[in-house]
Order: sequence, then C-alpha cells, then structure tokens
Amino acid sequence: MKPVKSITIIDDPQVHEDQHVHAVYDQIASHFSSTRYKPWPIIAKFLSDLPTGWIGLDSGTGNGKYLPLPADRPGSVLTIGLDRSRNLLQIAQHAGSEPGCLITREVVWGDILGSGWRLGAFDYTISIATIHHLASHDRRKLAVQRLLQAVSPVHGRVMIYVWAIEQDDLSKRSIPTSDTDGSVHYPLTGEDVFVPWVMSQNQHTAKGKFKNDIPSSATSKEVVSTAPTLAAEIPVYNRYYHMFAKGELKQLTIQAVEGLGLMVGSRECANAKGCRGVEIIQEGWERSNYYVELRRWVS
Repeated sequence: MKPVKSITIIDDPQVHEDQHVHAVYDQIASHFSSTRYKPWPIIAKFLSDLPTGWIGLDSGTGNGKYLPLPADRPGSVLTIGLDRSRNLLQIAQHAGSEPGCLITREVVWGDILGSGWRLGAFDYTISIATIHHLASHDRRKLAVQRLLQAVSPVHGRVMIYVWAIEQDDLSKRSIPTSDTDGSVHYPLTGEDVFVPWVMSQNQHTAKGKFKNDIPSSATSKEVVSTAPTLAAEIPVYNRYYHMFAKGELKQLTIQAVEGLGLMVGSRECANAKGCRGVEIIQEGWERSNYYVELRRWVS
C-alpha cells in the first residue's frame, strides 16, 4: 500500500474544492470512469430492496454506475443522477448502455449542497464516495441534511458511503499519522489528504491532451509521487479527500439530524403523535469505506 499526503486546508473550502475536486474530475473523467464499474454489494442490496415505483436521487453520481440498478429488477425504480462534473454526467447519461442499444438516463448538473428540489421530493437518496470531497465539517453536515430534506418525511431512505482512514489489505492507500514519538496511530477525527491520480500512459498523448476513446483495459495508479521521467510526461492530479475515522460518519449524521430539529432513533421511541425523526438502520465498514443507512419517519 502506498501512503497519501496529509494536508492542512488554508483556502476557503469552496475554493479548495473547486481546485482539488471539481477541476480534477473534469480532467480525469473518462479515465476515472473506466476504473469505476462494479457496484458495492451493500448499495446494490439497498437499491434491490426498494419498493417498485420509487423515485430517488444519486447525489454525486459520478459515472452513473448505480443508475441502472437494481440489476435483478431493471426499471423497477428510477434513480436520477446529480453531479458537479459535466464530463462525468455525459458518461452517466448513458450508464448501462450496450453496443447497439443506447440507454438514456435522467441526470442533472448541480451541487450536492444545493436545494434545487422541493422538500420530500424523493423516496430515497444515495451519496456514494462524495461527501468526503467536502472540505469542512459544516459542509459535510449540510450535505447529509440535504439528503434527508430531499426524501419523504414519512418513509424516505438514505444511504451514504465515504472513504475510511482504516483501509483494508487490498487498498492502494495507507492513511496513518505519526505521534511525536514516531509511533503510528489513527486519529479520532478524520484526516484531510491529497490522493494523487496519475493518468496511465495510454491516456495521455504526446501533446498533453487526453483521448476521448478510453479503452476498457485502462488502469489507474493512486500514488504520492512518480519517477521524474514519468512526471515530466504525464500529469498528476491531487484529489482532495476527508478520510473518515471510526464513528465519525455516525456522529456527523446525528448532528445533521438534530440540526434539522428531528429525533434520532426509531419511531417506537416517539413520546407523542406527530413527532418526526430519523432511524439509523445500519452502519459499518466495508472494504475501506464507512457507510450509514437511514430512514425517516413520522409518528
């Protein structure tokens, strides 16, 4: 595993995200998409278990790999994809298409912190590997609140995934920090880092432009540095991430819920009729990610 670079954010969070998230993904969109095609099992099951006819939002859809799901009941639910990257949205618009059979998906260009939807417009929302790109605690909390506000207060479901400091053995990333005595530990709060993205050799032309026809065999490398000869030929893009610590996503969710004036817990915990709340259905760690599943309710 190769380490990533810890950073301190000194810019305005929005400026930092514009430079180290939005600009980067517009540059690497095709190459990035070619490496992101397999759905996470827990997310696939979440979508498969949804009632037929539900409409949802994939906030930060990227290349739209979750828009065709559920695979076992195609078309049983409608997921609308939202992303800030126009280049990724162009890919997401036809996610799941096969040669000779072009499928058009519903996608929207927008910001995950925006409030372009009426309250309760959706039955479910998912945010997969997106909130960790927000450069402050308050912005990450607001993103969770936007997901909660977008779903039905009666039955709305929410699924969130973020990268974890605790990486598994198969990960290319290693995120430890060091004490003053040199010992390694994991902080109680998350770590702000740059994860460089290196374009593979066949993605970069001699003139420094990127090919539009990305082969399916394209590969990526997430590394801290490259050899001088390679660095001179192929650009390295620093992507900003807030790597979440154990328990941090759950605590962020609780703060977001309480900030909306909602109860945290099951509907059975309500002590009066008409109370509104959010239940944490499940939370945990899967393959270097933390996740949380939520359900809104009214007593």
